[in-house]
Amino acid sequence: MPHLQNALTDIHQAIDNHWEEQLDFLKEIGRFSSTLGNEQPLQSYIADYLERTLDMEVDRFTPDVKKLSTHPGFSIPEHPYDGREVVAAVSKSHGSSGSSLLFQSHIDVVPPGSLRFWSTNPWDPVQRGNKLYGRGMQDMKSGAAAMIFAYRAIREAGYEPDAPFMLQTVIEEECTGNGALAALDRGWHSDAVLIPEPFGMKASTSQVGVVWFRITVLGAGAHTERASEAVNAIEKSYKVIEALKSYEQMINKRDRPDAYKNHPHPLNINIGTIQSGDWPSSVPAEAVIEGRAGLFPGQDPAAIKKELQAWVLDHVKEDEWLASHPPDVYFFGFHAEGAEVEKDSPMMETLGRAHETIHKDALSFQPITATTDTRFYTLYYDTPATCYGPIGGNMHGGDEWVDLESVKQVTKVYAAFLADWCGLKKREGDHS
Repeated sequence: MPHLQNALTDIHQAIDNHWEEQLDFLKEIGRFSSTLGNEQPLQSYIADYLERTLDMEVDRFTPDVKKLSTHPGFSIPEHPYDGREVVAAVSKSHGSSGSSLLFQSHIDVVPPGSLRFWSTNPWDPVQRGNKLYGRGMQDMKSGAAAMIFAYRAIREAGYEPDAPFMLQTVIEEECTGNGALAALDRGWHSDAVLIPEPFGMKASTSQVGVVWFRITVLGAGAHTERASEAVNAIEKSYKVIEALKSYEQMINKRDRPDAYKNHPHPLNINIGTIQSGDWPSSVPAEAVIEGRAGLFPGQDPAAIKKELQAWVLDHVKEDEWLASHPPDVYFFGFHAEGAEVEKDSPMMETLGRAHETIHKDALSFQPITATTDTRFYTLYYDTPATCYGPIGGNMHGGDEWVDLESVKQVTKVYAAFLADWCGLKKREGDHS
């Protein structure tokens, strides 16, 4: 293997040389409105880039729901997968002395929400100083660009990995994780995994699990002239929300894993959507609440679902109408267990060296109160996996942004991690 430090000097210079091109790439993928169900145009663009520019062997496929449905990590989707590909790629030319590595990014993003909270078009990234604004710039298209250009810099500097190196862009990280699961089920395995989630250049060591719920509250609709005789489903939904908030208080008082001992509020119940009514002068007969509940590593999502359902039904019984017309509690989307990875694993030690190479200080670790695709690798495939990515703000909100200097720094850390973990060798035919 070439002397690592000498190689990194050339590789990091290549990142600097191609920085404007990386920035243009990031802006370009930010123009794709890759929300749920609309990921394919961006996936085709990335697949073409990996094949043509990086000379990678590319595999494009759609998740097989029937096959995945028996997997313990499977989540129930609500959108068909026809025409919605996962993209996985591996370096064509590599050695076999190092350890294999996967960089995996999701390319699905959440909707922009109300445009009144955006000062710019969310699908036309705008740079102001050292910040780039747009939907997905923080979560996590900046990370996708960084992992792609880290590998490109290694090639541009005249090297190739001395072990299989893989890049993936997956769908549905924001609602099921079935894209990552489908790639694993298809055989895309590695010795370690890094996911460029934008957690401020710290490595994640623990993450909560998540379940999604849909609660339908029935009323008795009527014209507003007879509102006193009707039952307003929206008003009755208040009782359900009160029950959910009391459940949130209860679960945060439980004994916690060590990683969350000092966290002020690790488990969140989020009321994400409320749909009800179709006319201002009609009493709504139905209200549908959708939301998300967190759970600790080691807890069974199926058990949490039963507990949450029982809690809601029990706590609305004090209302005479809801006692005789109980809400329907249904679970969809995320069925995600919490997960942990050891701080002192060889993967973390290697990432720590890469971080220190760029930042001249020790890598910091953190538990997170969200879920990510790392759970599949650590829980079901005995593969160490962590998240490490750039700095940003307003994730899932208006005027989402990413700090561009941190994107460049992260790109260099990824390249150093890849070089150290996989090892390097000179590219065939390159005599520079």
